[in-house]
Amino acid sequence: MDLLYQILGITTVASPLVLLAVLGIPCLFSRPFSEQMIARTVYFCVWIGLFASVGILATMLISGDRHVPIELGHWIDLPEQHFHFHLKFVFDRLSVPFAILTFVLCGTIGAFTSRYLHREPGYVRFYIAFSLFMAGMIFASLAGTIEVLFFGWELVGISSALLIAFFHERRNPVRNGFMAWCVYRIADAAFLIAAVLMHHLTGAGDFELLMGQGAWPEGVATITHSQALLVGLLLVVAAAGKSALVPFSGWLPRAMEGPTSSSAIFYGALSVHLGAFLLLRISPILELSMWLSGTVVVLGLLTAIFATITGRAQSDIKTSLAYASLTQVGIIVVEIGLGLRYIALIHIVGHALMRTLQLLRAPSLLYDYHVLENAIDGHLPASGSRIGSLVPERWKQWCYLFAMERGFLDELLSRFIVRPFVRCFRCFDALERKWTNFLSGDSSRESDDVTTQPEIIEELKV
Repeated sequence: MDLLYQILGITTVASPLVLLAVLGIPCLFSRPFSEQMIARTVYFCVWIGLFASVGILATMLISGDRHVPIELGHWIDLPEQHFHFHLKFVFDRLSVPFAILTFVLCGTIGAFTSRYLHREPGYVRFYIAFSLFMAGMIFASLAGTIEVLFFGWELVGISSALLIAFFHERRNPVRNGFMAWCVYRIADAAFLIAAVLMHHLTGAGDFELLMGQGAWPEGVATITHSQALLVGLLLVVAAAGKSALVPFSGWLPRAMEGPTSSSAIFYGALSVHLGAFLLLRISPILELSMWLSGTVVVLGLLTAIFATITGRAQSDIKTSLAYASLTQVGIIVVEIGLGLRYIALIHIVGHALMRTLQLLRAPSLLYDYHVLENAIDGHLPASGSRIGSLVPERWKQWCYLFAMERGFLDELLSRFIVRPFVRCFRCFDALERKWTNFLSGDSSRESDDVTTQPEIIEELKV
């Protein structure tokens, strides 16, 4: 049985890596595959990964196993620094459904994109970022240590930013991709500090040492209440950045600049739920601290209310769906904070499937709308609740302004996080210049004196 688990587990993890290598290596030699070959390779690797993950699920159900760890060796061991890195994956009731969901949705998006981006110049580029994303999701879903989870977390972040800026010949996609990347950096910094703290507290980044030996969700964390509060708050910040919870919600509607297929899989289905997945994985820590659980509930409620109000004032379908997704993610986070773990997991799977379908249908929504109107020979009845008629006019105007400005979150982030960081970095840069000038005896940065060539700037703009 162990050998079967090893074969199926390695196949599940290796299939997206093989896809990335097969698509990426020919591009390094300027020999990319044809569109048909790329589509077939994507189908093959996704089917192999899906069969392997379903095979593990079937084997676990037959044998009654609920926790199957698979270790792929110790790669780094520094006993003096109390650090070691071993590649470990865990198959349990949380990771297996998430891995299957990833393969199902990636396969759907892969088939959709082969037609949607047919003869587009960035066809190959999309699928390379797509395979990078799938590898990141599988690594993050099946991670048995905090280092493996962080590795997958980073792959998802890189591929997401690349696909937001997919249409890089225009300014807005690049700017929005950069903004998403900056928010991810804040979340990654919190995640990294939490990982270092976990190493310091347990001597390793293994989830079994931190969350207890029991199978998910029955593990009991082995750290104290105050330690749980500190580590948990850092991971909540990381989850908030990745899932666009308040106050990091501003990047989610901007992420819709990418192709429809990437919007569906990244920001409607999988990537936006990765923060909620992290909270589910560390749920034993949440149980240790009432303050931490309360923080998660409040954060989810604020996000759901904010997204509901803001989404009602949006004028395009993709942005409206983005805020609708955010509302559901907020509710999922509330469920996690209340300890309803299985309900949250079922909610994630159901919401991801439904939102993917809605986003893929978004480009043909107006056509569907006209078909319905023609069928009934008139306008469709207006939908909406009657609660609005009970709200005073002044409050309505304030809510409308709040929604149109998207909660002023971008301005708040810029004023209280981005600008202080920029001022701090400029201060360090000035100190470094003084020091290097002192050592060299002259100006140490020749690039500062280079005159900007207007024709090069114009070429870059084009």
